[in-house]
Amino acid sequence: MQQTRTPHVVVVMGVAGTGKTTIGPLLAARLGVPYAEGDDFHPAANIRKMTAGTPLTDDDRRPWLDAIGEWAHGRAGLGGVVSSSALKRAYRDRLRGAAPGVVFVHLAGDRALIEERMAHRQGHFMPAALLESQFAALEPLDADEVGVAVSVVGGPEEIAGRAMAALGELDAPEARPTASSW
Repeated sequence: MQQTRTPHVVVVMGVAGTGKTTIGPLLAARLGVPYAEGDDFHPAANIRKMTAGTPLTDDDRRPWLDAIGEWAHGRAGLGGVVSSSALKRAYRDRLRGAAPGVVFVHLAGDRALIEERMAHRQGHFMPAALLESQFAALEPLDADEVGVAVSVVGGPEEIAGRAMAALGELDAPEARPTASSW
């Protein structure tokens, strides 16, 4: 496994169950930067709501996004990887407002595959019942957003490899703002 240094702060995004908590640390290790688990930035009230099966509101998400943005700002020029669903453009704009150089890796996949994975995971507060609200809120990366979409088909190492390759394409001089690695 080749380790690369990057000044980018990478936000691994996507709906629940796409593997942000699995892929994020793998990317961080490959990039040689620290990883921060986005769920750790949630206020206790958010965790209680999600555990009870209640979707978060935009007001609920603001302090969470601000805390992630503060972490990302502190890593500017040093690099880092943090997970965050970042489902809506407005959420990503808020993160960019705090840390203008962030790059997004959108872990994307078929609803049936993600539901299957969620059905088998244990010890996570997010119930599969909230997946519908996550897909309803999801706004994929726009062409003017710096980031890549990466398929979640396959195993973690394969997905992380695709993400690394797509991030490498972003660093190429001829790269467009948004790439896809399907």
